[in-house]
Amino acid sequence: MSIFDAIGIAGTGVTVNRKWMDAVSDNLANINTAVRTADPAYEAKYVVAAEAADGKGTQVAGIVTGSAEGRLVYDPAHPLADEQGYVKYPDIDMSTQMMSLIMAQRAYQANLSVIDRSKEAYQAALQLGKA
Repeated sequence: MSIFDAIGIAGTGVTVNRKWMDAVSDNLANINTAVRTADPAYEAKYVVAAEAADGKGTQVAGIVTGSAEGRLVYDPAHPLADEQGYVKYPDIDMSTQMMSLIMAQRAYQANLSVIDRSKEAYQAALQLGKA
């Protein structure tokens, strides 16, 4: 594996982890989005990662969405409440989403660190060639 391969593989990891953070941030932004009970709730997004087609790194294989059933909350004062006083919220757990966000951030940082170290190694190799 060359230095350039390491940079390329880590770059694919950066891309996947950025998509993962985007999905988690969408989920967190919509965690309190209420709808009428007859309407579908916001569907949480989950990134599916897979090995890249060339076997070097990862790629986003797709986005899976959660259930549109949501959870019913009794809030008769809410403007979208039905006759029984219920509104529907997404079935998203904030602690799980925050844990996913932390994992995605750390993986993102680790891949950036690999890119940085590979760049430093390449620059050091160029300096050896000058001497």
